[in-house]
Amino acid sequence: MPSDALPDDLETLKAMLLAERIQNERLRQIIKELQRHRFGRRAETLPEDQMLLGLEDVEQTAASDAATADQSAPASRAARAEKRRTNRGSLPAHLPRIEFVVDIDDKACPCCQGELHRIGEDKSERLDIVPAQFRVLVTRRPKYACRRCEDGVVQALAPARLIEGGMPTEATIAQVLVSKYADHLPLYRQAQIYARQGIELDRSTLADWVGHAAWHLRPLQERLLVKLKQLPRLFADETTAPVLDPGRGCTKTGQLWAYAADDRPWGGCDPPGVVYVYAPDRKSERPITHLEGFKGILQVDGYAGYRKLADRGDVRLAFCWSHVRRGFYELAVSGPAPIASEALERIAGLYAVEKDVRGRSPEERRTVRSLKSRPLIDALEPWLRAKLGLISQKSKLAMAIRYALSRWEGLTRFIDDGRIELDNNTVERSIRPIALNRKNALFAGSDGGAEHWATVASLIETCKLNDIDPLAYLTDVLTRIVDSHPNRDIDQLLPWAYRTQELKAVA
Repeated sequence: MPSDALPDDLETLKAMLLAERIQNERLRQIIKELQRHRFGRRAETLPEDQMLLGLEDVEQTAASDAATADQSAPASRAARAEKRRTNRGSLPAHLPRIEFVVDIDDKACPCCQGELHRIGEDKSERLDIVPAQFRVLVTRRPKYACRRCEDGVVQALAPARLIEGGMPTEATIAQVLVSKYADHLPLYRQAQIYARQGIELDRSTLADWVGHAAWHLRPLQERLLVKLKQLPRLFADETTAPVLDPGRGCTKTGQLWAYAADDRPWGGCDPPGVVYVYAPDRKSERPITHLEGFKGILQVDGYAGYRKLADRGDVRLAFCWSHVRRGFYELAVSGPAPIASEALERIAGLYAVEKDVRGRSPEERRTVRSLKSRPLIDALEPWLRAKLGLISQKSKLAMAIRYALSRWEGLTRFIDDGRIELDNNTVERSIRPIALNRKNALFAGSDGGAEHWATVASLIETCKLNDIDPLAYLTDVLTRIVDSHPNRDIDQLLPWAYRTQELKAVA
């Protein structure tokens, strides 16, 4: 560069160099983030399912080594068997028992040949599995006529079916729904499984069953959302739902909005539940429409669309500390980042307090938070503002700090209300099954298919939150719907109404 082209003002040159340095650092951070997104772990913690895969292999190897040792040391085998009998617990009482008696052939005493008498027995139970089998239910309807007048034929009416003229029972349809939306098996894979038993069911046939069932179950999903909106506190989140767009020959990005309630962390009496609602876009009008009539606290992530809902006056937002933490974690994991690392340590102090108060009453939680969490919060805000003044305003770190400070009121709302959680993880856990189903199915075939996805998943995931077998539940609900269950008693068909019922025999 010619000497006459150099700036006369040295301060200007320094400012230019500083701006270049800041820009380079920002680009490095972006590159590191992209590299981590492409090659690193997506989550802040190792996903549980991935961890279990590794543990399975370790446990299999240990079992193989134990089997080898048992062959060479009978005493060790006996000791190991006794340990298994001690630790395995009992099998569920509702399972049918088939007894086998292993008796001696000769009941004469080997010493004196006298008759042996029974003084007791040893009893053991093992878990057995009968592979899933299809069966055919044959319905016969005799016809009757009068020999005298021969005026007509008398016959009982055919029982109603969910699929008129179709072959499946309600239990069969429930199995297809659970396999698709709970076990994440696409319909074409289910068709392959059925074909192994000689049952040729085309994928389109299964899709027809799912569509009919989802239409009948839609009122339950709508009623479930109504009941959740009557509660004073909800969680909200959204995730993408790729939908086939035939006109363009590719997929479009829809959204599955999730609204959840779970008061178990503070001993609330209302049952937990979650509802998914499909929308073709992510506009802020969507949650406003979905939550029409809701008045209370809505715990959310940083999506700006929820602010418009709060501006209407009936909803107060509580924000998620997990999302705040995530911004600093992305920086700390990519390399040395003293400020981000210290922010993580300060946020960890808040989570340590939450670990102590989990399960306590709202009053106890509020008292402990006022004593322990409030001083941490009061020290964190000025610390963040001070650090923000020392760094480039265009850096990723500045963005993470501004994210927290701009939501400070909602982030600190949990201190004075023991019903509020520190983060939005409750609803994020309910999003994970949707993400897994999306991974296996890749995309929904249409907007209608995505709506069916939301309908059935709402009922299945609410069953899981209430420890209800979704297969037994859906079988019973579909059977009642076919039998013309009155709409005025629709609350009797919501998942939590089955919590005190025994459903094992239904499935």
